[in-house]
Amino acid sequence: MRFSESWLREWVNPDVDTPALADQLTMAGLEVDAVEPAAPDFSGVLVGRVQSVEPHPDAEKLHLCRVDTGMEPPLQIICGAPNVAKGMKVPVAILGARLPGDFEIKRVELRGVESLGMICSATELGLAESSEGIMPLPPDAPVGEDLRTYLSLDDRCIELDLTPDRGDCLSLAGISREVGTINRSPVQGPLVAPIPARIDDRFPVRLEAPDACPRYVCRIIRNIDPVAETPLWMQERLRRSGLRRISPVVDVTNYVLLELGQPMHGFDLDRLDSEIRVRMATNGERLSLLNGEEIEMREDTLVIGDHHKPVALAGIMGGSETGVDSRTRHILLESAFFAPQAISGKARSYGLHTDSSHRFERGVDPELQATAVERATKLLLDIVGGEPGPVVVESSERHLPKQRRLRLRRDRIIRLLGVDLEERTVEDILTRLGILVSPAPDGWNLVPPSNRFDLLLEVDLIAEIGRIYGYENVPITHASSPATTKAPPETAFDLDRARLALVARGYHEVITYSFVSPELQGSVDPRREVLTLSNPLSADMSVMRTSLWPGLLQAARQNQARQQERVRIFETGLRFLLDGSELRQDSVLAGLAVGFSAPEQWGMKVRPVDFFGAKADLEAVLALTGDPDQYRFVHAEHPALHPGQTSCIERNGRTVGLLGMLHPALAAELDVNGNAFLFEVELGELEAGRLPVFEPLSRFPTIRRDLAIVVDGNITYDQVRECVATAASDMLQDLVLFDVYQGDRIDSGRKSLALGLILQASSQTLTDQEVEVTISRVLTRLENELGARLRD
Repeated sequence: MRFSESWLREWVNPDVDTPALADQLTMAGLEVDAVEPAAPDFSGVLVGRVQSVEPHPDAEKLHLCRVDTGMEPPLQIICGAPNVAKGMKVPVAILGARLPGDFEIKRVELRGVESLGMICSATELGLAESSEGIMPLPPDAPVGEDLRTYLSLDDRCIELDLTPDRGDCLSLAGISREVGTINRSPVQGPLVAPIPARIDDRFPVRLEAPDACPRYVCRIIRNIDPVAETPLWMQERLRRSGLRRISPVVDVTNYVLLELGQPMHGFDLDRLDSEIRVRMATNGERLSLLNGEEIEMREDTLVIGDHHKPVALAGIMGGSETGVDSRTRHILLESAFFAPQAISGKARSYGLHTDSSHRFERGVDPELQATAVERATKLLLDIVGGEPGPVVVESSERHLPKQRRLRLRRDRIIRLLGVDLEERTVEDILTRLGILVSPAPDGWNLVPPSNRFDLLLEVDLIAEIGRIYGYENVPITHASSPATTKAPPETAFDLDRARLALVARGYHEVITYSFVSPELQGSVDPRREVLTLSNPLSADMSVMRTSLWPGLLQAARQNQARQQERVRIFETGLRFLLDGSELRQDSVLAGLAVGFSAPEQWGMKVRPVDFFGAKADLEAVLALTGDPDQYRFVHAEHPALHPGQTSCIERNGRTVGLLGMLHPALAAELDVNGNAFLFEVELGELEAGRLPVFEPLSRFPTIRRDLAIVVDGNITYDQVRECVATAASDMLQDLVLFDVYQGDRIDSGRKSLALGLILQASSQTLTDQEVEVTISRVLTRLENELGARLRD
């Protein structure tokens, strides 16, 4: 919610300056996001009147203007704007003036003619992002007055970041109530008196969905002036609130929205057929909206229709076919109460978000509709004239929000706030908040105002008392209960250590969205069923991720697009898996590495990251469980990974993760350059680790024996290691694979593995005979189980 401070002070004017006011609002729960000047800094700009306009003698598109600025003589100014005309009141920057951007106005000569100033557009003054021609001022603007003074530009715009429960503060009226309550200041808004009807024209209304729209108010106004302009004071208030000028009818409805918090809409009466029907849409029904989009509606969507067709998306946006334009002479003003449940999420489901939907989703005062119509009628009659008909109110009292009655107990205030407030203080705060208060034996009976949808429970009332009383005035007390801590098990997996281990290996931690596009999700993990959001933020964030890989791939692509060739990133988070009708949320650790294995340097030749480098990174994490030998990397297949470079990680026969290279076809589709390696492991499967146990060191020497064996190409090192360990028993202290060879003198389909066996006994020095027996036993087992033979 953005508003002008000067506009607010017309409603309520406490004796506090701007910083204090912003601090009060923030401390009251209405967080101030920004306080900005209403206009950029400029000086030396006066109100002027164009006395004459003549063609430039040597330039076809320039005009030679004589401008009265209240000083003698009138200024000769050259202007190229097509809309400059004799008699116009305009902003004039005189010699020495400074415009936004520190631009100084100097005496210049254009095509041989001297110009002694500048007639300004709204863009040049920083009052609009774009404009066509110079900025016209009202005919009654006083010539010679400083423009900043005339437009009250030494003002500030305050922007609030409101929580969803404070829809009552999405208006000047609501914020004024808060400021008045905090400062005990009187609140005086504009007097809204009923406008008597001049004609008896009524437009029939039918509520066919009264649970979604229990109140609909409308009024016909005929014979408005289609060429009238929105007054400058209203344009300025709209601009300072973040809205642009469109047309008088639209501007008035936007003004009432900002002032009172009631969204409104104006229909072209001549384009409506017979009646207004507030109903649910039919599946497949189409509507062209004011923003140019055409949507296909669902049956759960509330619409405003006439006798034959839909004319507006209720509470969200009007239709283009019945919108007001420059030819409109007769209008139908609409003001309705829509149930928040009927509007919530609908705008987002159609890819929309409007000021109206923002308010209706949070709740609009159900007693405000007729007042808003009267206020809009008064403003329209002042601006465009016309003949109003009677106000038509169609209500379903049974479906309107019922008046809530709440009980507030004295002892609960003390218990929750920790401060014993006097009864008169409590009653004063509640009364200033517009709550009806009556005494009860143990406290008070209360009736919240109709605009406060958030006051539902006793604790809500106590929170309001604390908020207005001031949390800074509540004494600080410390808990007296004993604090106990529970140490984690020694064998528990430490995720923080895992993060540090990856950072030490050159990775950066990232955080990505839990919802991704269905196309990316389908490319990365097509085998899993996904959970689709019913009201996504956008179409490309509409499904919940079943893996962290989509987010990592997007991050890698964005980094590469910014000339980052080496990308090593990881993330911890939840993945969302559908298990029948149940949703399972698993905590996982995932990583991605692409580019060089090490930063570029002179001391070593860097090489691209490969499968074994990524495997080593993951093994460093698995080692933190205290039992890395439990994990096995087994050949596997995955649709998103290269079929020859993919492994699943198993622990005691159970799959706990996946590692592999991104499939080249998918990498090309996602614009990921180079071989990207991905891993993902379930954190829940790493929880049960092994506690290290001390073993005494042997006092006897180790003996190393190297073997070169030839095995089939599909034999893995894990199989070889397990076979050797079984055969060598406790004598084997370590096994080193120091060479893998395929080529000359090795049969096709086979490979040579060079192994180093480190042997040691705990109770004696090994003899050559004992070593030879052990090596013989190892070779025999390798031959019998794996078909291995010694290399010639």
